[in-house]
Amino acid sequence: MAVEGAIEAEQPRTSDTELVGRALAGDPAAFTTLVERYERALYTLAVRTLRDREEARDATQEAFVKAYRSLRTFRPEAKFSTWIFSICYHACCDRLKRSRRYSNEEMPERADSAPGPEAQAIANDDAGRLRAAIDALPEKYRSVITLYHLQGKQYDEIASVLGVPLGTVKTHLFRAKEQLRQILAASENQL
Repeated sequence: MAVEGAIEAEQPRTSDTELVGRALAGDPAAFTTLVERYERALYTLAVRTLRDREEARDATQEAFVKAYRSLRTFRPEAKFSTWIFSICYHACCDRLKRSRRYSNEEMPERADSAPGPEAQAIANDDAGRLRAAIDALPEKYRSVITLYHLQGKQYDEIASVLGVPLGTVKTHLFRAKEQLRQILAASENQL
C-alpha cells in the first residue's frame, strides 16, 4: 500500500488544458480521461435539470460528443470545466424545449405517484427530502442550486455556464434557497 501511494505521489494530475492539447494532437486516451473526470458531475447536472435519468444519460453523452467535435474551439486560457458544463446545460435546455414542443405541457413529476416502501424510506431521510425539494424547484433555480452547491462552481462560472449575468445568478440562488426553505418546512410539517 505504501508503494501505491508513492506511485500516485510521483504522478501529478494532468491539467485539463494539457489533456485537451493531447486530444487535439490525436491522443484518444486524453479525451477519455476528460470524460472520466467530468462524467459524473455532468450527469448530476443533467438529472437535476431534466428530472429524467435516461434523458440525463443521453444529454451527458451528447455533451461529450459535442465537446469532442468542437474541441478545436476551446480556448486554452478558459476553464475546461466551465466550457463542458455550458455544453451540457445547453444540451439539457434543447431537450427540454423539444419535449415541451412535442407534449405542449410540463414534464410529469413522476411516472408512479403512489410511493412504495423504499420511496417512503427515502422520503423520510433528510437527503431524500432535500433531493425532492430541489426537484420541485423551477428549472432555472434547480440549475443554479446544482451548479453552486452540488458542483461547487463559483458565481462567475455559473453565469458563464448558464449564459446569464452575474446578478441573475445571485438572484436565482437567493430565490432558490428561499423556495427550498419553504418546501422543506412544509414537508417537515407533514411528517
